[in-house]
Amino acid sequence: MVIFMKLLVCVKQVPESERPILIDDGEAWIQSDEIGDYKMNRLDEFAVEEAVLIKEAFSGTKIDALSVGPARAQEAVKRSIGMGADAGIHIDTEAEQYHSSFEIAAWIAEYARGQAYDLILTGAMSEDNMQGQVGPMLAKLLDLPCATAVIFERIGSDLKTIYVEREIEGGQRDTLELPLPAVLTIQSGINLPRYPSLSNLLRANRQKLKRTRAKDLVRPAPREALAKLVYPDQTRSGTVLKGTEQEKATQLIRILREKALLL
Repeated sequence: MVIFMKLLVCVKQVPESERPILIDDGEAWIQSDEIGDYKMNRLDEFAVEEAVLIKEAFSGTKIDALSVGPARAQEAVKRSIGMGADAGIHIDTEAEQYHSSFEIAAWIAEYARGQAYDLILTGAMSEDNMQGQVGPMLAKLLDLPCATAVIFERIGSDLKTIYVEREIEGGQRDTLELPLPAVLTIQSGINLPRYPSLSNLLRANRQKLKRTRAKDLVRPAPREALAKLVYPDQTRSGTVLKGTEQEKATQLIRILREKALLL
C-alpha cells in the first residue's frame, strides 16, 4: 500500500571546526571570506537520515530539504538530496550576517505554513551556536507539538500519531506520544547517517532548487540584536623551550620547580 507523507528537514551550513574564526573589524560578524570550507551541521545529517528511513518505511513519502542562508547554503540542501531528499528549498538571506534563531524559525514557518507537512525535522542544535532554539520556536510559530533531543521515533499505524523517546538529564529517556503534524529535533545516535550516493549527488547538481528571498517573507519584528562578537579570554598558554637537549631539560626543571610541580 502506498502511503503519502510529506516531510520537511531543516539543515544548516556551519564552518569547518578546524578553521580559525576571525571577527570582522566592526565586531558585528565573522570574516566569512577567511573561513574557507563549510559543511552541513552534523546533527542535521541525523535528521536527514531519519527522514530517509521514514521514506523507506512508508512508500510514497516525499522529503523537502530546506536551508536558510546566503548562496553557499545551497550546498547543504544539495547534500541532503544526495542522501535521499526529493526536493530542495533555499531561503536566501543574500548576505553574510547574524540572524537570530527567532528570525530563522520565522522565515521557515512562513514558508512551511500551508505546505501541509506531516512531520518537520531539525537537528537538536547547530555546531556553531549550540542554542537548540530553532526547532521549538518553529513549532510554536506553526502551533505544532514538539519534542526535542529525540533519540527514537516510530510513526503510529494510523499515521496520526508519532511515538518518540527523547534524552533528558542524567542519561534518562522521556517517552512521548504526539499527534501529527509535529516538529522533532533529532539527537545524534538515533541512526547512522549514510554517505550521499554518486547518483543522488549527480541528481542534486542537476536539480533546480526552489529559491525564496528572505526579505520577501513576512516575519515578526526581530526580538533581539547582536551587540558584538568578542574572542574568549585566553585561559592557558604554551612555552617553547629552545637550546640544546641539556639546556631544555634545565629550563623544564626550573619551570616545574617554580610551579611547585617538582621538589
